Amino acid sequence: MWIAGAATAGAGARIAVADPATGQTVDEVPAATAEEVDAAVGAAASAFAAWRRTDAGERAAHLSRLADAAEAHAGELVALLTREQGKPTLEAQGELRHFLGGLRYYAEAATKLRGSYQELPSQFGPAYGLVTRRPMGVVAAITPWNFPLTLLANKVGPALAAGNTVVAKPAETTPLATLRVAELAGEAGLPPGVLNVVTGGPRTGEALVAHPGVRRVAFTGQTDTGRRIMELAGPALKHVSLELGGSDPTIVLADADLDAAVKNIQIGRYWNCGQACLAPKRAFVHVEVYQAFLDRLVERVGRYEPGPGDTRADKPKLRIGPMHTAAQRDLVAAQLGDALDGGAKVLVGGEALDGPGHFFQPAVVVDAPEGSRLATEEVFGPVLPVWRVGGLDEAIERANATSYGLGSSIWTRDAAAIDRAVRELEAGVTWVNQLHYGYDELPFGGTKQSGFGREHGLQALEEYTELKSVVVGGLA
Repeated sequence: MWIAGAATAGAGARIAVADPATGQTVDEVPAATAEEVDAAVGAAASAFAAWRRTDAGERAAHLSRLADAAEAHAGELVALLTREQGKPTLEAQGELRHFLGGLRYYAEAATKLRGSYQELPSQFGPAYGLVTRRPMGVVAAITPWNFPLTLLANKVGPALAAGNTVVAKPAETTPLATLRVAELAGEAGLPPGVLNVVTGGPRTGEALVAHPGVRRVAFTGQTDTGRRIMELAGPALKHVSLELGGSDPTIVLADADLDAAVKNIQIGRYWNCGQACLAPKRAFVHVEVYQAFLDRLVERVGRYEPGPGDTRADKPKLRIGPMHTAAQRDLVAAQLGDALDGGAKVLVGGEALDGPGHFFQPAVVVDAPEGSRLATEEVFGPVLPVWRVGGLDEAIERANATSYGLGSSIWTRDAAAIDRAVRELEAGVTWVNQLHYGYDELPFGGTKQSGFGREHGLQALEEYTELKSVVVGGLA
């Protein structure tokens, strides 16, 4: 682990980190005890007093130096991502770029926090009010296994830029790249205690969330875990942001650029072996272009070749890595099986592969019953159900028929249809003729059971601060 600017082996049990492509153990990390969590929070609390007084420009410089150090070790970090998470090298490189971009965005934003000024009525002479933004204190940043570094930057970047200190807890199956980033931060001169990392499973996470020294919790992960975090954080009225699951709809109308729609939906759905909260997971296609859409999509999906992430498939094949765990692969297979039992048909793929590793052939599915698990649950794997619709009214109604509300998209040139989709789709983000992608410049988060709070953008920076009003008088 990384506590108070130093590596620590921990005193408790060890957790094996396995390569999803082989199932073999590649490393092990500590399962942090409650005492070690307390030490990490204590280190962050001790560092907070000086860090909050550090000039915003200097905080920005620290973030920039960390980004530079990570970029200088790009090959090492990419290899760690592939080894512990399973994603192909090309995708790991993309994640690292997003991580670096997030750090640099908030380095630039650190000096952009603003308050306000207001003249006030007073019987005691001239007076004015100020609204200032103050850092909260110690932030618990809890990240999932699908994008270990991207989602770390989403939390550490704005938290540190705003003057908070952080205790990060990566997923127990993907701690290695996060730990290396913490080491690089120390090597780049980040003061001890400003960024700490504890490793472990649910017990470690619960100890961190419930710790009285933690003032804010930022979490990305499963909806059920988000509910548990709210239970633990509630008694102390901690600030919480939750970026949870999603079942993003994508709508393709008759006038869409079909080639562009198919290409971007394919990339969005099957990137990271379909293991993304933000991805088109339910496709609603106008009857007039339904068959043409399927023909193009099936051809493209059929080009995928599952294999270890550190090798490259020969064109025209496309590399897709393993699913992260056997349990995750089995869950997706069960969701697909439930739809097949109800009359759905698989047009391509849909089979778990024999041999070592957690490989699953990407699938396109049609005629899935509306009540099937494939339609009602979040499907965190490379399966896309496609339904035909008669028009926009039906598409929006069915798109909104979910407990989730993270992302959504529409493919059309019709300005009126775009306007309706933007206003009526129940999601935190709507993309129009675009890939599902989180931009650092725009706030991102969910509605309904996809959570609350926002990451990305200047709004996220503000969410790591508290407002304070100041009244000044007696100056006449």
